[in-house]
Amino acid sequence: QVQLVESGGGLVQPGGSLRLSCAASGIIFSIRAMGWYRQAPGKQRELVAGITISGNTNYADSVKGRFTISRDNAKNTAYLQMNSLKPEDTAVYYCNADIQRTIWDFKTDDYWGQGTQVTVSS
Repeated sequence: QVQLVESGGGLVQPGGSLRLSCAASGIIFSIRAMGWYRQAPGKQRELVAGITISGNTNYADSVKGRFTISRDNAKNTAYLQMNSLKPEDTAVYYCNADIQRTIWDFKTDDYWGQGTQVTVSS
């Protein structure tokens, strides 16, 4: 079974930086896309950044220029470098992966990590 494990969250002051990591493990043929979502209290979960297997990226308008998503396909790992953090970035950040389990599958399955807390406060 596929598992996603996030790490790197924590408490940081405004203007600081954090780097989140998401490692996928299990039976995996290909991870077609990986992404980071976040959910603040009382808010809906929103896409922060996504990256495809070919390296195409997209970002929420609120984080453009501050956050950078990347991936290491050999390690089945995605990263989110977060700079110039603001209090409004405070949320639980979830990793998502769209995974082709075997060479015979033409559809992908969606997996989620358990989340990591990011708190930006002075």
